[in-house]
Amino acid sequence: MTIENFIFLLYILVLASYVGFELISKVPPTLHTPLMSASNAISGITIVGAILCVREGEASKYLGMIALVLATINVVGGYAVTDRMLQMFKKKKA
Repeated sequence: MTIENFIFLLYILVLASYVGFELISKVPPTLHTPLMSASNAISGITIVGAILCVREGEASKYLGMIALVLATINVVGGYAVTDRMLQMFKKKKA
């Protein structure tokens, strides 16, 4: 990887982080649950990418396994939190 590629990828990371922070900070509280559900679905793509990395060379095999474990924890935890938030909106039985 050349230094130009590294600077370009670093620029993309910084720009995506800034745009993501700005978008999330402007979301009203009533939309947090649907937004969390959508982001959990996007995190599922990370799992697919991690599975593809596990099949590759020696170093990426270990990094892919770590990414797979962390992405799975993220998705399962996100769905648990989303389910708990949705339970608050259900009517309680008398």
